[in-house]
Parts: sequence; C-alpha cells; structure tokens
Amino acid sequence: MSNDIELTPMMKQFLDLKAKHPDAVMLFRCGDFYETYSTDAIIAAEILGITLTKRANGKGKTVEMAGFPHHALDTYLPKLIRAGKRVAICDQLEDPKTTKKLVKRGITELVTPGVSINDNVLNYKENNFLAAVHFGKSACGIAFLDISTGEFLTAEGPFDYVDKLLNNFAPKEILFERGKRGMFEGNFGSKFFTFELDDWVFTESSSREKLLKHFETKNLKGFGVEHLKNGIIASGAILQYLDMTEHTQVGHITSLARIEEDKYVRLDKFTVRSLELIGSMNDGGSSLLHVIDKTISPMGARLLKRWMVFPLKDEKPINDRLNVVEYFFRKPDFRELIEDELHRIG
Repeated sequence: MSNDIELTPMMKQFLDLKAKHPDAVMLFRCGDFYETYSTDAIIAAEILGITLTKRANGKGKTVEMAGFPHHALDTYLPKLIRAGKRVAICDQLEDPKTTKKLVKRGITELVTPGVSINDNVLNYKENNFLAAVHFGKSACGIAFLDISTGEFLTAEGPFDYVDKLLNNFAPKEILFERGKRGMFEGNFGSKFFTFELDDWVFTESSSREKLLKHFETKNLKGFGVEHLKNGIIASGAILQYLDMTEHTQVGHITSLARIEEDKYVRLDKFTVRSLELIGSMNDGGSSLLHVIDKTISPMGARLLKRWMVFPLKDEKPINDRLNVVEYFFRKPDFRELIEDELHRIG
C-alpha cells in the first residue's frame, strides 16, 4: 500500500499500527468486524476462504479488503496460526458511540504459533512450546516455554544434543538471533517455524536482568541453572519475546528448570521416526503413542508423550514407575476413583 497518496484517517491509523509488526497479519477491528487490508487481505482470503473485496483508500483509490464478524475470531484465528502466520489483533480501545472523532485503536495481542493461549489454537494432548536458541562460543543454549501451562525449561550443549531436544520437544516456534539463519538451518534444518530477533535480545546482561526481574530474585542458583550461561541467554530471550508480543499475564511462569539430560536416553529424530513412537511412517497408520494412549486428562496426555521421547536411563526410577503401574493394576476400585477425579479436571 503506497504512502505517497492522501489516505483516509482510518487507513493512516491502520498503517501506523501495521508498521509496529509489518510481518504479521493484522486483524483490524472496525465496528462489528475484524478487517484485513492490502496484502494481509489477500493472505487472509486465501487461508480463510473469505471474500476478497475493496475499500476506499482516499482520493478515489481503493485497497484490498477481507473481513469476518468479530464473534467469529475463535473460528478464524486458529486457521491463520496453523498456516504459520503471526497475527496482530488490533481492537477498538474506546466505545465508538462516545466519540465523534476517529476511534482509538491499539494492538492488544500478537498471536504466533508458539505464543497462544487460545483453546481453539491449542491441542490439549501436546505442549505448545516456544523455543529460543542461542549460539554461544563453546556451546549452544536452548530454552522451551509453554505459555499455556507455564512450563519453562533450559539446557545447553553441542549441536547434536540441541538437535535432539528440538525434535523431541517439537516446538511450534523457534527464536534465534537475526542473521543466524544459515547457522540454524545448517545444524537443525528448515522444517521449523522460526523468527529472528535483534542481537541485543541475546546478550547475557539483558537476559539475566529479565529473568531476575521476572522471578523477583537476586540470582538463579535456586533454579539450578546459574552455570548455564547460554541457556540463561536463551531463556531471557523468550521472556523478552513475550513483552514484544504484548503477553503480560505471565504470573503463572514461576520457575525455570534445567533439562536433566543425564537421566534420559537420547533419542535422535531418525530413531523416533523409525520406531514410529509418536507418528506413523505410513498414511493412516498408528504410532505407538496412539495405540497406548488411554489418558483422560490433558496433563496426562502431555506427560505420556514426554515419557515416550525421553525414556529413563537408570533402573531405580524405571522400577518406581512400574511399581505405581502395578499398584493401580491391583487396586481397580482406587484406579477408577482416580479416573473419575481426573475426568472432572480434564
């Protein structure tokens, strides 16, 4: 959309807000509708299957437009996210009936594949992880956050270890430093949805400060991650990203845990695929997870999948799990009681 013509006040407002997130599809609230304009409208019409039309843009000019009723947001937003689009939701910040001027609008949320709390976007049987990768001098740092559950994890190590974590945690979106795409794709491939952030986000000082402020603590020793310099940088980058995407309700993120790699057998992506642990190699086939998943709560489904791709290494914790399984097997009445309670939670 050209800026060298005289625009209508609303179109100028749209462009000013769009400039804050030029890479995102903007849903612009206009009365009872969310509207998209210009290239956003073309993208939305194609993905959502809605009509592409025109709107006046000043001085006899028109611009592409596509829209849908505001109450249908929960229907259309997931489709855009699943298509790999970042979506900026621009709402009216005042009642149009109370002003004779242009209605004040602002971006209230930036929804991305890795940052969403919308029930219609999330699959309750799996985590919706956002990841960040930091390329350090001697090691690669990585962090994972599921904003819907508050689970926040970090680790660091060589590229092959980080590659295993990325494939096993299967994040919906990965952040890394701008200009490092070649390094990222050279080591981890191009199948992930990624987003680049400015280099200042991936500095130790900014990340540590962000983490200390969020957790309201003087150091990170209590989390057991103080020695993970590269992991800390990746973790701080995730919190910075939440600020950038207008996600301020983060009080449920109360801890940062180290991924204890020494407790688990490391499974690479080829092993996970060939054993068909969580996905079938054949169309219409079933994975091992699909066959044995009898869980009845979202938490249980996510935990079972985690156990599947992170098998225990040591004998004692394996036997501890088996003892619990045996206990419930021998006490069906108690098992059914627990199942009833879990049904209510789920």
